[in-house]
Amino acid sequence: MDALTSTPIRVATRRSQLATTQAQTVADALSSLTGRPAELVLVTTEGDQATGSLVSFGGVGVFVGAVREAILDGRADVGVHSLKDVPTEPHADLVIAATPIREDPSDAFCGIDGATLDDLQIAATVGTGSPRRASQIRAMRPDLNVVDIRGNIDTRLARIESGDLDAVILATAGLVRIGRDSVITQRLNPQQMLPAPGQGALAVEASTAVLERDADLHKALLRLDDFSTHAAVSAERSLLNALEAGCTAPVGALATVTPDDTNLDATPENSTIHLQAVAASVDGSKVIRMSITGAAGNAEGLGRELAAELLAAGAADLLGESA
Repeated sequence: MDALTSTPIRVATRRSQLATTQAQTVADALSSLTGRPAELVLVTTEGDQATGSLVSFGGVGVFVGAVREAILDGRADVGVHSLKDVPTEPHADLVIAATPIREDPSDAFCGIDGATLDDLQIAATVGTGSPRRASQIRAMRPDLNVVDIRGNIDTRLARIESGDLDAVILATAGLVRIGRDSVITQRLNPQQMLPAPGQGALAVEASTAVLERDADLHKALLRLDDFSTHAAVSAERSLLNALEAGCTAPVGALATVTPDDTNLDATPENSTIHLQAVAASVDGSKVIRMSITGAAGNAEGLGRELAAELLAAGAADLLGESA
């Protein structure tokens, strides 16, 4: 018997409830596809240890570094990230080997006493650690007091319960995955707020060396990869990369993949992508919003094309404000 057939698949992840829940779903899927046991390898990232604003300590890659180190030093075979946290620049020794089916990518408004965004009184306080969310909320409701916050989901929600904040904005996907979606008082649709590129999607990262020596794991990762998700996030991340903007920039993007025939599974040959994007000033006073539609097989090209249109319309000046 090949030694690999009984060797556990080691899955690196951050320690938070959300991260371990996400990683466990991937571990279970890989175990089912290979017939091998799978186990989690828990790590602590720079982003987990820092106490200041995401923007204040760089933002880009702070939640993925330690997971990547676990893969590269041989403690893990794969790592699971929230895709929106993964830098868009390719890593020399690692690849995103699978993007499983995406959860709802929307932002979740969690208001006090069931309040929606429109229900909040003038000068109400809304908490978020995301410049993208802050800028879009300010564009919709310039009267609100947007407060920068950090912490896990429970910590943020506790600030509503204590009366410290009137609302917080979180990712719908995270709340759904840990079974806390009952706290959502409004799912913000794309016309109200565009999510972060890759939001709601997971990235399963692996080293090229592991993929070369473990054929069963490689095949399982290929099966775990969902084409529609892969194409959509490729377009979104290509746009972010072309804008030279990091994960803390006030940029939102969402791509949807639609088969030409609704009875067919989406493929590069039979599907189109509709990509929407927004760049906004930090104070929300200036917003540039554009969209593009094209062939799913040209996902990255569409992202670059829309980024060029945003830059031509003045997006670079808005992004410069957040630097």
